[in-house]
Amino acid sequence: MEKEEIELKIGDRFPLTIKKIGINGEGVGYFKRKTTFVAGAITGEEIVCEVKDIHDKYIVGKLHKIRKKSPNRNDEFKELADKVGGLELAHIKYSEQLKVKKNILEQALERFTPAGWHRYIIKDTIGMQTPLHYRNKAQFQVRKINDKVIAGLYQHGTHDVVDLPEMPTQSSMTLVIINKLKSIIEDLDIPIYNPDEKSGIIKTLVVRESMSFKNAQLTIITNSQKLPRKRELIERINQEIPEIISISQNVNKGETTLVWGEDTTLLWGEKYLQETINGLTFNLSPRAFLQLNIEQTKKMYNIALDYLDADKNSVLYDAYAGVGTIGLSLAKNVKMVYGSEIIPEAIADAKINAEQNNITNADYRVDTAVHIYDDLIDEGVDINTLIVDPPRTGLEDDLLDAIVDMAPEKFVYISCNPSTLAKDLRELSKTYIVEDLQPIDMFPQTPHVETVVKLKRK
Repeated sequence: MEKEEIELKIGDRFPLTIKKIGINGEGVGYFKRKTTFVAGAITGEEIVCEVKDIHDKYIVGKLHKIRKKSPNRNDEFKELADKVGGLELAHIKYSEQLKVKKNILEQALERFTPAGWHRYIIKDTIGMQTPLHYRNKAQFQVRKINDKVIAGLYQHGTHDVVDLPEMPTQSSMTLVIINKLKSIIEDLDIPIYNPDEKSGIIKTLVVRESMSFKNAQLTIITNSQKLPRKRELIERINQEIPEIISISQNVNKGETTLVWGEDTTLLWGEKYLQETINGLTFNLSPRAFLQLNIEQTKKMYNIALDYLDADKNSVLYDAYAGVGTIGLSLAKNVKMVYGSEIIPEAIADAKINAEQNNITNADYRVDTAVHIYDDLIDEGVDINTLIVDPPRTGLEDDLLDAIVDMAPEKFVYISCNPSTLAKDLRELSKTYIVEDLQPIDMFPQTPHVETVVKLKRK
């Protein structure tokens, strides 16, 4: 049966029943069999939808009115969630958010249909006791509005900065530090970057907190090598924000979609921030990657260790190693750890982290995951254990091919994107049986879900 032709225009309204939550956190319903996405709507709700945009295959609407309200609705952060990202599920009670995330994973598997997907064991999502103030890093854009310095995130669909003196997912220390920095920068009248005029200096403030040591690392991202009143700025920070133990400047000139530039200089203090995870201490340079939720990261690493079932005969390859947090956490259980990363600073950090934790069975190298994998095979290294934690884009095709060809016996895949995970499993399921999928809520109030997957070679 052909779909009925829909005559709609922007601003039209119609009744809609929400059937599920989509992968981006929006409510999904069907208007005359045409998929309709409505941010802020919840499964089971009957709403009035207002048309925002019309496409060939779907409609984008906004929530005009709720006729039948879900018992799972939470209105605590409604106003803020309507403005900025990072709160796409904040209108849903937390216990229901955990069910939504499991369902998002199920939707991805149903879409990509890897072999045997309907028999996969998907466990309940592991949540947090307190799903607020968990983000250990604030990366806030800076602007000057009516002679007042503001810092926050971009408003939905714009490059207008929303000032965020409070953000429910951000750690309290990072927010306090950002708010104090705004006052200091305003007092010193340091030029703030203006994207319209393409002038000014300070673009972004990045504050990372050590949850273990209760101190912080500050990086000031600027439009120029110049940083006016730098000495006074450092003195004021030392006096007024003693939690900051490291101040760096990163230069990112001109208009760009990238937040970070390539050039980072330590201005004052410690070269590294330190964080402790499962008994190991890790050094973090300003650009080093570390999960934003330390409490959940510890749980995730313990699950990965359990799923790997590694022993003293295991030779582990840690692809996408970052600063070595995963591989070094597993080193005591295996014969040898090899790790790869394309960012030289991250590998330098990983080597220091191995040394300071007295780990001698770890070898970290700079290059793509597949190149290092190939090099190790050429050197005669028998990789029988593999862990991957790729970016949101998933595994590169050449690495995926190499894994299928070499087929290490023990394999754990950590994913931050259910869609690319499901796509990769379609290829991996030719060689591996998917034994368990454990979703973990690393980012409460958002639709993002981390998944640890245990694979067994056929």
